[in-house]
Amino acid sequence: MIAHLINTDAGNRGTLRVYLDYRRNNPDFLRDSAKMLLDNYERVLIITGFPIPPTMRAETDGPPGALAIARAVENLGGRAEVLTYQEVREALDRFHLSFVEGPDVSDYSLVVAVETPGRGKDGRYYSMTGAEITRGTFDRAILEARDAGIPTIGIGDGGNEAGMGKIRELVERHVPRGRKIASTVETDGLVLSAVSNWGAYGLVAQASLEFGRKLIPDWKEGEVIRTISRSGLIDGVTRNQTPTVDGISLRIHEGIVELLNALLEESMGG
Repeated sequence: MIAHLINTDAGNRGTLRVYLDYRRNNPDFLRDSAKMLLDNYERVLIITGFPIPPTMRAETDGPPGALAIARAVENLGGRAEVLTYQEVREALDRFHLSFVEGPDVSDYSLVVAVETPGRGKDGRYYSMTGAEITRGTFDRAILEARDAGIPTIGIGDGGNEAGMGKIRELVERHVPRGRKIASTVETDGLVLSAVSNWGAYGLVAQASLEFGRKLIPDWKEGEVIRTISRSGLIDGVTRNQTPTVDGISLRIHEGIVELLNALLEESMGG
């Protein structure tokens, strides 16, 4: 049910066909990633930040999801560090996260990428519109982790993010401009969602079910989105500095969080 909810195509971006094909052969994708998180939470590197052409300013999708995973890791007793862009660091500053630059990936027990570009087959990076991203990226950390045998989880929604190389064929088949923008960067676990923030929230919700306790009991979606928007992050679809994500109103995002909480409470008996 959680997987269905986080793949609700509220933005009419055509992600449903990718999800249905992916889930058909990977029915436990969300549970598998949640178990990977619970088995490897000791020290987690979280990568986020997606630059939007032409300004290359980072968007509002990704950083809230990274914050949610960091909070879950901390509540489990682990340590989370975030690798991201400077404006994202500034936007998340009030939430007291630990940030890192140039991390030694071998020091981590798990690497999670939340809405961050993954290189295409030509070695370049693209937005959903096919515009080239001409800013430094972080997907090398995923590649280094896989080479070192460190577990990796990718969270994406459009096919051009680090991790989505795991389903590159589906992206090329179903996503407009998929052959051009599809990421080749794979992760061990892949959480597919209609909005990457929702994928992160769904991962935390599923981990909460597996663990038997809500790992984020007091998430305030409106506060987080408004804060990062005021700090300069932009909507990745409209490119405006508004408290929206992927062109979807804040009311919808708050509703998704409310439904996730309701599902958890129902499943856990209140």
